[in-house]
Amino acid sequence: MINGKTLLNILSRLVKKSETVANARMQVQMPNGDLHDIIEIKLMENMVIGQLETHRLVLKTEPQRHKMSKVINSNQIV
Repeated sequence: MINGKTLLNILSRLVKKSETVANARMQVQMPNGDLHDIIEIKLMENMVIGQLETHRLVLKTEPQRHKMSKVINSNQIV
């Protein structure tokens, strides 16, 4: 699981290093391998009493509208 602080730290480091990264398309890879575009980011509050995590960031996705060319290089960051 990645929390908001970790995501911010990673994105900040990547964006500072490269203008290309700053303008890169953001997608989510589904368990079946399909790529989805992020269309919305929501902050949601948990209403369950006693829950350790009071809030969550939720990325809403949809299947990619414009297919991108084949990936030629991929680096795992986290």
